[in-house]
Amino acid sequence: MEWAKLAPDVFKAMWQLEQAARQGLDPALCHLVKIRASQLNHCAFCLDMHTKDALAEGESVERIIQLSAWEESRHFYTRKEIAAIELTEAVTVLTEGFVPDAVYEAAAAHFEERELAQLIALITTINAWNRFSVATRKVPGHYKPAGAA
Repeated sequence: MEWAKLAPDVFKAMWQLEQAARQGLDPALCHLVKIRASQLNHCAFCLDMHTKDALAEGESVERIIQLSAWEESRHFYTRKEIAAIELTEAVTVLTEGFVPDAVYEAAAAHFEERELAQLIALITTINAWNRFSVATRKVPGHYKPAGAA
């Protein structure tokens, strides 16, 4: 299903939310958040897109590969990135309960309040994109990052 064509106003609103959520956040951090949430949500389309975008913007293959096992590979990420990854997991997997206080406090220690609000918006947005893509059976493998040949 091409939901973006069938519900163009929804797609446009999602795109605007995406743009607003990223404001003030480090692009590399945004990629890590999007990739980790997409891994947790089993969204192959978004994994294809966001790993390609991250690579095109200079992210290392090693950090992308290790992201699914970040707890054993912490040395690849900054403390701030770890706090964002932990918060991403807690917000994405709400079936396990609320975001634990310790996870929120760790994120709050690394992000200014406005930046933390932006991060939560970004996490929420990628989770929505994942659900649209999984529900409509978006097929991975065809995405090309901006500027790619």
